[in-house]
Amino acid sequence: QVQLVESGGGLVQPGGSLRLSCAASGTGFTINNMAWYRQAPGKQRELVAGTTGDGTTSYADFVKGRFTIYRDNAKITLDLQMNSLNPEDTAVYYCNCEARTFTTGWINYWGKGTLVTVSS
Repeated sequence: QVQLVESGGGLVQPGGSLRLSCAASGTGFTINNMAWYRQAPGKQRELVAGTTGDGTTSYADFVKGRFTIYRDNAKITLDLQMNSLNPEDTAVYYCNCEARTFTTGWINYWGKGTLVTVSS
């Protein structure tokens, strides 16, 4: 079993910045891909940014140039630096990873999410 805990959400004004953090914990697990998703009210969950096990990063078009993802394999964390935020970025942000343990194959895990509100 792998647990993902997000932190860093909150209220920010348009044009501002926030940094989200995700920490993974558990026993005897290996993580491959990690990613941040978001879900705005009334909308489907969508991929924001992700990293593969070898460090390749990818970003949704709507965050390119504004958001940066950082992965620390030693600490097993995934951060999302968000700059130039606008009201359309308001959503619950979820951390996701693909992981396996001694007794399971690859499974997708989700955190409970952290709310980001961009408003003046």
